[in-house]
Amino acid sequence: MSQAADPPMSRPRGKFSADPPPAPRVTLPVLGVPIDVVNQAEAVRRIADWGSRRESRVVCICNVHSVVTATRDPALQAALSRADMATPDGAPVAWMLRRQGAAGQQRVSGPDLMLAYCAHAAATGEPIFLYGSTTATLDLLQQHLHERWPALHIAGALSPPFRALSPAEEDEIRATIHRSGARTVWVGLGCPKQELWMSRQRGQLNAVMLGVGAAFDFHAGTMPRAPRWMQQYGLEWLHRLASDPRRLWRRYLVTNTLFIVAVVRGRFGRAP
Repeated sequence: MSQAADPPMSRPRGKFSADPPPAPRVTLPVLGVPIDVVNQAEAVRRIADWGSRRESRVVCICNVHSVVTATRDPALQAALSRADMATPDGAPVAWMLRRQGAAGQQRVSGPDLMLAYCAHAAATGEPIFLYGSTTATLDLLQQHLHERWPALHIAGALSPPFRALSPAEEDEIRATIHRSGARTVWVGLGCPKQELWMSRQRGQLNAVMLGVGAAFDFHAGTMPRAPRWMQQYGLEWLHRLASDPRRLWRRYLVTNTLFIVAVVRGRFGRAP
């Protein structure tokens, strides 16, 4: 396992000063991507700790698709490797951590982490920002989140154009998020677009950015999520494939096959 402490904290801890400090970071490689040995409660605590000081941080949620794609996409590989935390989304990724010594490691999925953090934010009054997807989905998402947590402070929601952004447009988006006062930015652009966007904003946007992919659609109710038993047995990908086979069949055929090849060869930490 590799272990690296977070950078020194020069600013006051703020409202979270009574909380114990987050545990030191520990990662293990999955196809060359450093994945954090972390549970959901610890992930929430780290995010809250960073957010309390308005630090510019990136959190990636890594499943089979993202780690396999990174072996063939240097820009995505760099973005994932630079992330301040990369959680093991997807049962196979968590399984590979367990095989390397992280006993008891479970999934820390984007949809579940988002709900856990929204509960924390609602309890503490912390503002959040939603970035990505369509305006219609964002409207439904905000409605459903407020139904569940009426006190949740959603400081802003923005659906960007479905094309490459100009530097001026990215500057304006950053300014909008800064003005909102949000401490966390939940990004639903899909992989690898969201990871590359967050990587570009690192050091410029003073908030914790979290790429949660399809979580917006799940929590807005525009896409059904797999039953809990399928999630527990690592079959959530199969449910998604059955829900949208025309769009996803190639993605799962290629990435799942390459992942299985890596497992069979025992190349847990290296690309297949």
